[in-house]
Amino acid sequence: MQIIEFSDTPKFQSALRTFCQQAIVSGDVSDVVTSVLAEVRQQGDPAVLKYTEQFDRAQLSASAMRVSVEALKASVKTLSAADRRAIRQAIALVKDFHKKTLPKNWKAKNAQGGTVGERFYPIRRVGLYIPGGNVPLVSTVIMTAVLAKLVKCPEIAVCTPPNAEGEVAPAMLAALAMIGIDEVYKVGGVQAVGAMAYGTRTIPAVDKIFGPGNAFVMEAKRQVLGTVGIDLLPGPSEVMIIADSGANPRHVAADLLAQAEHGSGKEIIYLATTSRVLLRKIEQALVQQMPALSHAAKCAKVLQDRCLAVKCKTLAQAAEVANYIAPEHLELQVADAAIEPLSRAITTAGAILQGYSTPTVLGDFTAGPSHTLPTGRAGRFFSGLQATDFMRRSSIVRYDAKSLAAAAPVVETFARLEKLDAHGRSLTIRL
Repeated sequence: MQIIEFSDTPKFQSALRTFCQQAIVSGDVSDVVTSVLAEVRQQGDPAVLKYTEQFDRAQLSASAMRVSVEALKASVKTLSAADRRAIRQAIALVKDFHKKTLPKNWKAKNAQGGTVGERFYPIRRVGLYIPGGNVPLVSTVIMTAVLAKLVKCPEIAVCTPPNAEGEVAPAMLAALAMIGIDEVYKVGGVQAVGAMAYGTRTIPAVDKIFGPGNAFVMEAKRQVLGTVGIDLLPGPSEVMIIADSGANPRHVAADLLAQAEHGSGKEIIYLATTSRVLLRKIEQALVQQMPALSHAAKCAKVLQDRCLAVKCKTLAQAAEVANYIAPEHLELQVADAAIEPLSRAITTAGAILQGYSTPTVLGDFTAGPSHTLPTGRAGRFFSGLQATDFMRRSSIVRYDAKSLAAAAPVVETFARLEKLDAHGRSLTIRL
């Protein structure tokens, strides 16, 4: 763990900036992604299969890329009744949260007497990327697919990487089946993003791609933006914890380790505290808890290389650090009286988890908001995934003779100022 002291000096700002830059995609990643995408675009299925074998060690045929409907249905039976209940509860909570965010069509009269309004539509065909491999993210199925189904996207395609045997984790397939998804492909990585963006004989192109991924997947999404839409840039997991002297060091340590165990090795961990004593206790608790974890070695490396602790004098300083970092997950392990002022002061976090009893894992698995959140400081301009991301909006305008006459002076003025006489005439010819 790297520890630095907050200050207003260029030295501190440089140290913070340098640490955060670890999340920026390297040129090596960018070059590899460009090459793979070009091959997928040109060759289609053969390139997808080639890179699936190269990266995932799975030998598949084109016909085997799609998971059968029968396999999806059968996967549900592989889960225990308790597992099915837990997944159904998570689905219900996520659905209930996002129902409250759905926009409504509206119409109104403007000051000229014209009718204006908005209409909202589900995107016709969406592609969901669900990370798999060593850590099959069953929860990410829920945090993306439930939203797409809620707004009634007509077509929902899912890509997720297979294991070396060419299979997908049954729990992941079961969750998809329980949500009602029946178009699933055993394809991951850059080749999946390319297939969804450009289309192949087996995988029809989508209109917008959603879902988190590693640095390669995130860079692939950057490069296909414009060919298709993308949701945001959710890369390797991040957490920042702001802790005051009242925080339990064992709890803080447990939450840091929880985010370090995702397995990519690119996770970034931040801690800001006003208590030097607490910081020492957290370091001790990390050492104590680490040996019991199944991913202890990976966690240890992340904490050694990609964990930054900032000692602050005040919570206001911690808020300043948080606004710069724009963390994916932000835990406020502070006294109740400080929670709301601190939450108002921090305006760039993907998700804010408030209080000593609210670990990030609640947002990861069950609370309701999607855990698909911006990383790598993208929280400065992106928000977490929401139902409206699966929709598009059209504005509505309708004038009659009376409202057209009322608008004429404004239109004529702008046509004259911008030297666009045909614009003005397109209105006056109607009067």
